[in-house]
Amino acid sequence: MNTATKLSGFALGLVAVFGAAYGIGNLADPVAPAAETRHDDSDSDHGAGDTGHGDESGASAHLPGGLLVSERGYTFQPAAAPAGQFAFRITGPDGAPVTRFEVAHDKRMHLIVARRDLSGFRHVHPEMTGDGTWRVASPLHGPGVWRAFADFTPEGAEPLTLGLDVTVPGELAARPLPTPVTSTTVDGYTVTLTGTPEPGRTSRLTLSVSRDGQPVTDLQPYLGAYGHLVALRQGDLAYLHVHPEGMPGDGRTPAGPAVTFAAEVPSAGAYRLYLDFRHGDAVHTAEFTVLAGDRTAPVPTAPASTTAPTPDAGHGTPGHGHS
Repeated sequence: MNTATKLSGFALGLVAVFGAAYGIGNLADPVAPAAETRHDDSDSDHGAGDTGHGDESGASAHLPGGLLVSERGYTFQPAAAPAGQFAFRITGPDGAPVTRFEVAHDKRMHLIVARRDLSGFRHVHPEMTGDGTWRVASPLHGPGVWRAFADFTPEGAEPLTLGLDVTVPGELAARPLPTPVTSTTVDGYTVTLTGTPEPGRTSRLTLSVSRDGQPVTDLQPYLGAYGHLVALRQGDLAYLHVHPEGMPGDGRTPAGPAVTFAAEVPSAGAYRLYLDFRHGDAVHTAEFTVLAGDRTAPVPTAPASTTAPTPDAGHGTPGHGHS
């Protein structure tokens, strides 16, 4: 859609906690998840003060990552931050901020953000201060409702991905999900996808990188691999974090052009794939839309409008849109 839609009337448990930067709430997903997954109260329209420990029922064990704000006693909590920054804490089962994390894929914390219509994506790595607060320059570039994912491993515990919604007010032109293709370009590189995800099964997806018609055979390691792939399911933004077969320096994995991933999608539907790869001392992100299951069905498009708070919407201090 190419007409700007005014973001207004967003009243789904919003709490303004980033100072003048933006508002955050634990929000109801605008589209219900697939039948075999269900949301716990922790990800409904209760306010940010509701931690909603859905794992107590055992249901979270069957959910993909990123659908819950709290799981196994760990909670993703926003923290106050000046304009232009994003800050948060992970609190543990005792309610105190967690300050000890394992290194996973070269980092102790991965913060991934995606706009609800999947038209924006960023993967950044915050720095933690001594009190357990993680801070980073805001990755929310543009107005809309964004899903933030904290991907981490507490020391001595299993990996977790927790998610919450963040709202940046302003003028939004809602965008439909791009049509599925097998090749895309980014920063002068062409990335080709082979393989098809199958619901409930592990599928091999291979992404091959070329430039100026020549295969790239000197990809640089990034986060301990030659590629890093995130998959998000349209609608509820279920988070699938997969990594490639092999690793740099293992004596058998070439540095391109092909990077192969083992990925498992939990249900039929449309997914957005984001491949990060490093070459020329820079990280590039290639994006694809893929369909799992019935590939004759049309790709669902973005909603006609997306709502979020505006300065006159009565939701506390208005925030900034970051361009």
